[in-house]
Amino acid sequence: MVKQEEELANRPDNTAFTQQRLPAWQPMLSAGIVIPGFVVIGLVFIGIGVALFVTSQSIQVMEIDYTGIDTSSPCFKCSDPNASKKCVCQLDFNIDTLFKGPVFFYYGLSNYFQNYRKYFASKDDNQLSGDLTYFKSPSDTCSPYEYDSNDRPIVPCGAVANSMFNDTFKLYQNVNGKQKLVPFDGKGIAWWTDYNIKYRNPSVTPLKNAFNGTVKPLFWSKPAYELDPSDPANNGFINQDFLVWMRRAALPDFRKLYRRITDGDYAEGLPAGNYSLQIAYNYPVQSFGGRKKVVFSNVSWMGGKNEFLGIAYLVIGSMCIVMSIVMLIVYAKFKFPEED
Repeated sequence: MVKQEEELANRPDNTAFTQQRLPAWQPMLSAGIVIPGFVVIGLVFIGIGVALFVTSQSIQVMEIDYTGIDTSSPCFKCSDPNASKKCVCQLDFNIDTLFKGPVFFYYGLSNYFQNYRKYFASKDDNQLSGDLTYFKSPSDTCSPYEYDSNDRPIVPCGAVANSMFNDTFKLYQNVNGKQKLVPFDGKGIAWWTDYNIKYRNPSVTPLKNAFNGTVKPLFWSKPAYELDPSDPANNGFINQDFLVWMRRAALPDFRKLYRRITDGDYAEGLPAGNYSLQIAYNYPVQSFGGRKKVVFSNVSWMGGKNEFLGIAYLVIGSMCIVMSIVMLIVYAKFKFPEED
C-alpha cells in the first residue's frame, strides 16, 4: 500500500502538457510541396552564393612573406638566431593600382598552434581582470611562466602572454625620391568586449605602482605598463596589441590585425606607387618551422576575402536543384502510371 502511494506521488500531474496531449501539427509532405521547395531553396542559395563570390573577388589582398629563410630575402640576416635583437630589415614592393581604403594591415603566422590545450589555458583570468591578489600569487595554470628564477611573480603570467608577438612595422611611400610615412591607426583594433569587460587594469594610480614586486614576462622587452609610451591609456592589460594577441587563434595558420590605414592622404586607400616596409625583426619562428608574413587587405559588407563561403552556398544550392530534378523524375516515373 505504501509503495503504491509513493508511485502515485511520483507521477506527473494529469495535465495536457505533462501527459503529452497538446494539439500538434504534422505536415503532410507531398511531391507538390517538396519539389518546388527544393527548387526555391536552391535558387535562394545560388543567388546568395553568387553575391558572396562576386563580392569576395572584388576584395584586394596582398601578402608578403618576410620570414627570411631564403638568402635572397631582405630579412635573411635578421632571421639568424644570433642576430642583434634590434635588427631591422626593409621590404620594398609596388602597388600597381589604387588599393582601396580603408586598408587593414595584419601580421600572419604559420605552423603556430595557439589552440594547443595547455597553451590555450596558460593565463590567469583573475590577474588579467585587475585583481591585485593574483599579482603576488599567480594561478597554477600559468606554469611554468608564473615565477622567474628568483621566485618573483610574473605579470602577466602564462605562456600566451609570454609569447606575445613583438615585431613592429613602419610603412613609407616613396614620393619623388623621398620617403613619406604612411600613418597607422592602432585604436579600436581589439574586440570591444575584451577592452571594456574581459580585461581590466588595477585601480592604482600611477599604473606602474600596481606592478611593484613583480617582473615582466621573460620574453618581453618592456613591462606591461610601458607597452605604449605615447599613449598612457593604451597600457597594461588593455593595450590594444596585447588584447589582439590574447584572443587565441583556432587554426595553426592565422593572421591578426596590427593597424588600420585610414588617416590623412591615405583615407581613400594606398595610391599606386613604390612602398617600403621597415620591420623591427624580433619574433623568432624558425625553431618550430613557422613563417611570418604581412597582409594588406580591404573589406566589404561581408567582411574580408572568403571565397569558400560563396562556393559553399553555390554547391548547396546546386545540390538542391539537382535533387529536385531527381525527385521529379522519380515521381513522374513511379507516380503518374498509378493514376492512369
